[in-house]
Amino acid sequence: MPDPTLPTRCAHVALVGAPNAGKSTLLNTLVGEHLALVSPKAQATRMPVIGVRTEGSVQLIFHDSPGLLEPKYLLQRRMRAAALREVESADLILYLHPAPQSPAPPLAELVPELASIRAPVLTVYTKSDLGGARTDTDGTTAFWISAESGEGIGELISAVEARASIRPFEVDPDELGTQPMRFFVVEYLREAAFALLEDELPYAFTAEVEEFREQASPVYIRATLYVERDSQKGILIGQRGQTLKAIGTHARTRLETLLGAKVFLDCHVKVEPRWRKDPDLLTRWGIPAAADERRQSAPAGRRNLSPRERP
Repeated sequence: MPDPTLPTRCAHVALVGAPNAGKSTLLNTLVGEHLALVSPKAQATRMPVIGVRTEGSVQLIFHDSPGLLEPKYLLQRRMRAAALREVESADLILYLHPAPQSPAPPLAELVPELASIRAPVLTVYTKSDLGGARTDTDGTTAFWISAESGEGIGELISAVEARASIRPFEVDPDELGTQPMRFFVVEYLREAAFALLEDELPYAFTAEVEEFREQASPVYIRATLYVERDSQKGILIGQRGQTLKAIGTHARTRLETLLGAKVFLDCHVKVEPRWRKDPDLLTRWGIPAAADERRQSAPAGRRNLSPRERP
């Protein structure tokens, strides 16, 4: 509970950086719960994951964003746009970079779309237990942390708390996240796909929750798992359904920990060709259009006809 003798302080903190910089691992460490999926494969985070840390009179709302990369197709363009929105709206930016690859390039090199960043930026070198030359960045102090060993985590939290502004809490102090449970069902299924499937298949995989009965005992969740080709469907299911069962078990274990209840996870597989390039499907699955998409006019060669021109 907040100390009634102290004013409450709050801050939105964006975790940004290139793919595989350790953003999701840091978020989970900061909030003390496995909210964001973690994978050694790059570009696993598709949409921001929000975690909340409330200690005493300070509330920190962390936004784990997709890795900043040069997009190759529509899904990646929307992922990059989501990451840029986090940068633009944050009170404070933690710019993460792996310590073994120090020094970090200027954040402006990853975010050329932003002429200036209003929020202060703290450079955070992750995976410090793996080594790296410890130098300051652009004359400012850099934080060196390891989510594995805990090194530097306390100092980083203190630095972030010191920059929170005086204002009311925005989230119930007992909450660790702000997104609906359906979001985490999909994230944990995707985490299982990254852990259990090889090569490019996890990037062609997504899921949609069709039914969620939280009052049932056990909690009943029906989900459809999507891939892009029939050959991928066979790999996802596996011999005698063993791969599909393993993916479901991985996700169910995570969900039972988060919910504190038994879960029955009912998964089915469908093929949806080229879904990563389909704007309607991406929107339906919670990956909103980027600003430049929304500004586009009707497709070339088509225009609205006036009443007089209509056949």
